[in-house]
Amino acid sequence: MTTPSASIAHLRKSYERAELNEEASHAKPLDQFAHWLQEAIQAELPEPNAMTVATVGNDLRPSTRVVLIKGYDERGIVWYTNYDSRKGRELAGNPYAALQFHWVELERVVRIEGRMEKVSAEESDTYFHSRPLDSRIGAWASPQSQVIAGRSVLVANAAKYGAQFLLQPPRPEHWGGYRLLPEQWEFWQGRKSRLHDRLRYRQDQGVWVRERLAP
Repeated sequence: MTTPSASIAHLRKSYERAELNEEASHAKPLDQFAHWLQEAIQAELPEPNAMTVATVGNDLRPSTRVVLIKGYDERGIVWYTNYDSRKGRELAGNPYAALQFHWVELERVVRIEGRMEKVSAEESDTYFHSRPLDSRIGAWASPQSQVIAGRSVLVANAAKYGAQFLLQPPRPEHWGGYRLLPEQWEFWQGRKSRLHDRLRYRQDQGVWVRERLAP
């Protein structure tokens, strides 16, 4: 009988959908990211806005979780969370983090590294009040990353804050946005025979330098 681990070891996929070269890619990484993200959206991939956030705590142990990008521009990549969560506590002690998008169907990965900062209170307020009511109540109801006795705690908290705030819950002070200020980008396109395309963009005296990495 074949063991599960042996079956996993023999899984193979040939990447042959597209290529990524220096001539056809954008000179600025943000433009390349916007192009790829738009293609992922147009392809109707499941949650093309999902990204993994990696942080490192004071104990030097890395941790990852999946969040949703909520905006991007020349300043950086924006997402929102509970500042008292594990990721929030880790970012308070070490503001450097990494993001990763994995668009499986397009055989593409984007990695972004840099320093995190909180967005302004005004930006957090604007986004918070654009969310559905149940999501705004949920920001109050969930003591994110804390141990709770059971799901009943969340249900009771949601009922409590729903009754307290009705249709106008304010943004909790412990909830808001982060912006990653990119210092390095990497774009990965799967290719045949494992000879993948990897283009890295890094800052050099305020200018983005584009270079190819071996796969």
